Amino acid sequence: MKTATWMISVLGLGLLLLGDRTATAQDWPQWRGPNRDNKVTGFSDPKVWPKELTKKWKVPVGQGDSSPVLVDDRVYVFGREGEEEVVACLDASNGKPVWKKGYPAQEATKPAGGIHAGPRSTPAVADGKIVTLGVRGMLRCLNAKTGDVVWQKNTKKHPQFFTSSSPLIVDGKCIVCMGDDKAGMIVAFDLADGSEKWKWEGGSAPYGSPILATASGTRQIIAPVAGVGKGKGTPCTLVGVALADGKLLWQTDLGTGYGDTMPTPILDGETILVSAPDAGTMAFRIDKKGDGLGASRLWKKSDSAHKYNTPVLQGGALYGLTAKGKGSALFCIDAKSGETLWTDKSVRGQCGNVQSAGSVLIALTSDMNLVVFRPDTKSFTEVAHYKVCDSQPWAAPIVTGNRIYVKDQDSLTLWTIE
Repeated sequence: MKTATWMISVLGLGLLLLGDRTATAQDWPQWRGPNRDNKVTGFSDPKVWPKELTKKWKVPVGQGDSSPVLVDDRVYVFGREGEEEVVACLDASNGKPVWKKGYPAQEATKPAGGIHAGPRSTPAVADGKIVTLGVRGMLRCLNAKTGDVVWQKNTKKHPQFFTSSSPLIVDGKCIVCMGDDKAGMIVAFDLADGSEKWKWEGGSAPYGSPILATASGTRQIIAPVAGVGKGKGTPCTLVGVALADGKLLWQTDLGTGYGDTMPTPILDGETILVSAPDAGTMAFRIDKKGDGLGASRLWKKSDSAHKYNTPVLQGGALYGLTAKGKGSALFCIDAKSGETLWTDKSVRGQCGNVQSAGSVLIALTSDMNLVVFRPDTKSFTEVAHYKVCDSQPWAAPIVTGNRIYVKDQDSLTLWTIE
């Protein structure tokens, strides 16, 4: 994910601890998992965590911060190789390529580029298709089995620090936040043929990603919309548009500070939580307002998640990473009041994410460490700690069975819990 807002790539991690031979695949088909909440079900906390994880294989997959996704024992990665943006499908058990397809594309240039020149938007896989959004606005839909192009839209549009918002697939529609710093839009494309189903226009293109929610009986897309402008003074709006036709249901002003670094909204029933540096953490409730819907602010606090980090909701508390010195620190916020309950003393990497795995929380930060800790509102209690890569991971890992897939700057590594 500041001033280089170049990647709102936050990290998501799902974990089932089963034997390698009996592991049943748990799909992680999009940004932040099946429900975009960074939660995994079915995890059983082992009585004794191993001292080390076992490395099974490591393969080059191209440069970028786009997170890998997993569907039907296939891992899909989106990266940059040479002069192309490339999508690769790998066998999840051995890392061998099933197919790889690329297209010529300009990279993300400095200050947003450098080691982050590749894609940072995470693909979405559903209904036998995979959708990707390139750093300069190339939207592509491929056949997930063969890699053949189903349809594509070269928008040639991107915000100042290039695209980071990840596509969402629901009910045969591909929902994408698109545009540039002057004009943004939320568009629903037909997943089958790429035809436009509806479009809502407003503000400028955000770096955060949309989510699906049902509030007051209405299925809707909730998404951040950046204001027109640049820098910390850029305002941001949160909007809800109807999934069926894209009509605006409600919108609320978040003030300044969110525009450049807006993470993914967090859903708690009919309450929405958002957190970003320079803006703080806020909670809204979606309810009836006359003949329509509206967002009522419940609270706002100054403490917030660090750049490029969306906290996870677990047991009435938000767990995430907050800014600390030149890095970040794990912290816990009461989701009902916004009060900070604790902040860990250890300084972590600049980028990271926390995943809820039932009885434990799992964090991966760009200092290359995987940290397991308890969901405790009283204090930080570490359970296990592992170094899992040799270069900074800005992408979200996936864990399924006893397997942990970690994407660093240009490689994907399979670790197992033995």
